Amino acid sequence: MRDKILLYSGGMDSTVLLHQYSDSIRLAVCFQYGSKHNHQEKKYAELNCKKLGVEFKVVNIDLVGMGLESSLLTSGDKIPHGHYTHKSMISTVVPFRNGIMLSIAAGIAETLNCKSILISNHAGDHAIYPDCREGFISAISSAISNGTYNNINVMAPFTNDTKRDVAIIGKGIGVDFSNTYSCYEGMESHCGKCGTCIERKEALEGFDDTVYA
Repeated sequence: MRDKILLYSGGMDSTVLLHQYSDSIRLAVCFQYGSKHNHQEKKYAELNCKKLGVEFKVVNIDLVGMGLESSLLTSGDKIPHGHYTHKSMISTVVPFRNGIMLSIAAGIAETLNCKSILISNHAGDHAIYPDCREGFISAISSAISNGTYNNINVMAPFTNDTKRDVAIIGKGIGVDFSNTYSCYEGMESHCGKCGTCIERKEALEGFDDTVYA
């Protein structure tokens, strides 16, 4: 039964979820919110959904126009290079991004009479992204359940897994990671230097086909 909505960026983690739950995903939602790499993410997200026969939808939200600030957004400063543990990477936080997206997805899910929303946050995000942590996921799942007639829940199976754990799961089920996109710079090739590129390298070590600039 297709009763799940997937928040789908076209990145590594959400692509593993797409493959794991492809038979029960009613709709994969790709948010275009004004990030520097949205256009690349969308390309890979659409490609993977087409391959697996999952319905794909783009939702545009103008976080820049709303006045949100982040180096990740087109209106922001230069993307910092370095590991996620570096304090400089805090500039890539888009305020309450997952909360905003999950709220919109909840409305879509209720309209389509779906039961769950899938999100691919993982333990590597916890250091700097508060809306990826277990406490937030638990709280917003409760809020969404209480705010919808069909008591929609949030499924976040990777919350306590590392990105390496997610990569190993994906490798085991045949995910082609060359058809995923991570880089915050938004170039054709991954820059290899931003936080998400470094994390990608660590996660895919030993089976990384990514072309880095």
